[in-house]
Amino acid sequence: MSLLVVGLSHRSAPVSVLERASLAPEVRGKLLQDAVGAEPASEAAVLSTCNRTELYADVDKFHAGVAELSSLLARYSGVGLEELTPYLYVHYEDRAVHHLFSVACGLDSMVVGEGQILGQIKDALAVAQDQHTAGRLMNDLFQQALRVGKRAHSETGIDRAGQSLVTFGLEQLAAGRPVAEWMRGRRALVIGAGSMSSLAATVLARAGVTELVIANRTLERARRLAAGLHGGGLTARAVPARDMPAELPHADVAVSCTGATGLVLTAGDLAAALAARAGSRGPREEPMALLDLAMPRDIDAAAHRLEGVRLVDIESLAEASADAPMAADVDKVRGIVADEVAAFGAAQRAATITPTVVALRAMAADVVAAEMARLDGRLPGLDAKQRAEITQTVRRVVDKLLHAPTVRVKQLAGEPGGAGYADALRELFDLDPQTVAAVSNPEQERQ
Repeated sequence: MSLLVVGLSHRSAPVSVLERASLAPEVRGKLLQDAVGAEPASEAAVLSTCNRTELYADVDKFHAGVAELSSLLARYSGVGLEELTPYLYVHYEDRAVHHLFSVACGLDSMVVGEGQILGQIKDALAVAQDQHTAGRLMNDLFQQALRVGKRAHSETGIDRAGQSLVTFGLEQLAAGRPVAEWMRGRRALVIGAGSMSSLAATVLARAGVTELVIANRTLERARRLAAGLHGGGLTARAVPARDMPAELPHADVAVSCTGATGLVLTAGDLAAALAARAGSRGPREEPMALLDLAMPRDIDAAAHRLEGVRLVDIESLAEASADAPMAADVDKVRGIVADEVAAFGAAQRAATITPTVVALRAMAADVVAAEMARLDGRLPGLDAKQRAEITQTVRRVVDKLLHAPTVRVKQLAGEPGGAGYADALRELFDLDPQTVAAVSNPEQERQ
């Protein structure tokens, strides 16, 4: 079996296509079930963020796997396969591992070095585990990706190369002014209470806003978020989503990331808020600042044409990040990724030999047991102590004979092209393939 990833991201597709191809949380589980239900795949995981949608699978046929995974992405995103295909990329085996490790380190993010992706990779693994579509490969791969990402952030200055989308978006809104200086004393509205909205609320609180309102469909969740933000002159409160239009005219800055399938703020909503804003507080020197981090978008793109509004969304962030400077630490992270990909590949290749080595040692143990049974028949007068000593001696001889070749074959199997050593070992010792398979699939053996 081999690792395959099929997906699209801000690097391969325009934001308009990414927006339509995003997968709602409620369909990801069914997508995974259908992926492992298809003939080429035995395991699957889906990574879906605001700027990427990727389907990972352990497949036994490359071309059939690409076709099946592409069809599944088209079906569940609602974008026709013919339209979607030009924007899809495919990575296989070591290249697929390299891709995910690069993603985990923030090298493939819209804002290089941002750490939000680690939480999203963790969530992707949790969903696959919950759906029972993550076997040994997916668990090993995603857990290692998380470790690689954490290593990159702890051992290098990749954090200096970029920041979260929230911080980057606020920098764009501040238009060259320090975010803390620009935000100080302002009123902010956060729409949504998920992970990205929670991050936005935290960043806004640290930037020095005086009032922060959390609007969310589930009021209790908004209250929990607001409760952790009080202090330092900040007033934080929660309101139900239906009260959001009444709060909007009082906000200097609004950040939205809800995961809704339709628009949360239409151009009409914003026009009404601007009118109410002018009527209650008079004309403003600065426009209402809007940051839309949702995919698909929460805020109507027509807001760009409204006087008195400054909107930064995923599309404008993508354009701005294309000119963002790259830190020298990015090269260090690339080196870490390369080393970790090689180590992961070696470990996976070495793991393929383990069932064969276990089966070989089990066969040797059976030979020892059979020979001791024959000895009992020929020398029935042996006492328990003598028999135990002979048994231990025979086992030591077998262990010494097998030690060097089994250690060496594991080393060789970990090298590129080492997959054939398991087959050679089975042939040399005439091992039963069913015995090896039983070692590889202990759950099936117990059923």
